[in-house]
Amino acid sequence: MNVSQLNPAAAPAVSQAQRVWLVEYSMPLAYVVLFAVLAATVENFFSLTNVVGLMLSVAQIGMVACTMMLCLASRDFDLSIGSTIAFAGVLGAIVLEQSGSVLLAVGAGLAAGALIGAFNGVLIAYLRINALIATLATMLMVRGLAFIVSKGQAVGINNDAFINFGDTRIFGLPLPVLVCACCFLVFGVLLNQTVFGRNTLAIGGNPEAARLAGVRVERLRVWIFLLQGLVTAMAGLILASRITSGQPNAAQGFELDVISACVLGGVSLQGGKARMFGVLIGVLIMGTVENVMNLLDVDAFYQYLMRGVILLAAVLLDQLKTRGERR
Repeated sequence: MNVSQLNPAAAPAVSQAQRVWLVEYSMPLAYVVLFAVLAATVENFFSLTNVVGLMLSVAQIGMVACTMMLCLASRDFDLSIGSTIAFAGVLGAIVLEQSGSVLLAVGAGLAAGALIGAFNGVLIAYLRINALIATLATMLMVRGLAFIVSKGQAVGINNDAFINFGDTRIFGLPLPVLVCACCFLVFGVLLNQTVFGRNTLAIGGNPEAARLAGVRVERLRVWIFLLQGLVTAMAGLILASRITSGQPNAAQGFELDVISACVLGGVSLQGGKARMFGVLIGVLIMGTVENVMNLLDVDAFYQYLMRGVILLAAVLLDQLKTRGERR
């Protein structure tokens, strides 16, 4: 006899447990299947060179996804990250060119990113401007500043120490990959093991209830956006070191890739729900699809189409999960 025959009331519980398990592990299982199929069918996909290249290509998305996860979990989002990457890279290159100091260049880029993030946080938390409008305005302003300070031209980088920042390998892995891994570790602990993380999820679930429980909602939102800007600026500096120039038109559309990766990884657009392991899987799915399209020499126009399909699928998946939880 099965469980339902012995205890009819247990059958729904078993079914519910199975549904929860499928929801929790569907994306990791899907990625394992996807990776296995691609390794077996796409030439050179499973080569060491390509796997390392894949990790390097998703390093910037992975870094920024860690903090975008916090924004989404608190029921906000940031559309200005692509512009922040460009501005931090341009500013770092200009400071490096004028001072010759790698430390000053990195410090200037990080400070700019932190200020942009804090500015977004103040607009949203204290001035009550909708996150879409606030970060869209910041996206345009910061991109404009990147073009203004660079006079619309790429700013070349000739400093070997700065270039090595994005090219150095430790234990066979590029430094950006290791920085990305550290971001996942640090922000995973921050989300799951600290009051900061619990409060972030609390204000995403119900801001008013969190405020009544003693959480300083506005200040926490500013800190989340400040961290977003700081990590995004780091990604911009790493990108500038990899391409040996600060590009004012860099990272256009980057914010959509990051949001897609987060939502694919189970971060709810409704706020209050996030898992670091899920975000990692989402980042890997986005990077793997792009990597395979490059290996197959798919036209860039079709790559844009596929990225749009992935974003739409991520949003639909989030909606389906949300409806399922309400039932």
